[in-house]
Amino acid sequence: MKLLIGNRNYSTWSLRPWLVLRHFDIPFEDEVLQLSGPGWREAIAARSPTGKVPLLIDGELAVPETIAIIEYLADRFPDRAIWPADRERRALARAAAAEMHAGFTALRTHAPMNLRAAHPGKVDPEAVRKDLHRLEALWGGLLARSDGPYLFGEFTAADAMYAPVATRLRTYDLPVSDVAGRYVEAIYALPAFQEWLGLALQEAWVVDEDEIDVIQGRVKPGTLA
Repeated sequence: MKLLIGNRNYSTWSLRPWLVLRHFDIPFEDEVLQLSGPGWREAIAARSPTGKVPLLIDGELAVPETIAIIEYLADRFPDRAIWPADRERRALARAAAAEMHAGFTALRTHAPMNLRAAHPGKVDPEAVRKDLHRLEALWGGLLARSDGPYLFGEFTAADAMYAPVATRLRTYDLPVSDVAGRYVEAIYALPAFQEWLGLALQEAWVVDEDEIDVIQGRVKPGTLA
């Protein structure tokens, strides 16, 4: 089984299924396809039917789209607790994952994931206020029911879906409650996340479209090293 992923420093959608595979000890290998440089789109299109990553390859089967990959893994490895065992909790976990997949556009737009960086004060909290408010309500309600440290007690696919958002809160030092802050710390403490982070910190590639200083016009594209 192989997972094609983008640059670890920036690729939020690659991080999510990678965490599921690694945390639940599912044997796989990964391959990084760069998200910048000459011909990068063509290189990905030659490997992925959607022209995007992540892509899970299992024998002759190629599964695109993060949520589809996670659901395939849950079906393929039913002995792993990828989703909560309880039916009602599983429904809530899937609803939370779907909301992450379709929503939080302000955070995506104004605060791109950048694991190597620390950019406190560079994202206007007002621009992402509604998303932060929804995060607080969603995380707070689920953590109150589960008593943490993860949304449903133990780490599940729902947490994998929200891991990139947790990194955004830290990278841009966005204002959140102590409850949300502790959840961010729990994500960072996960051994699988620490492994991904360590690999991301070793990457040298720069994707201008995900660098806040380029986005906000402080530096010109192609000048970051």
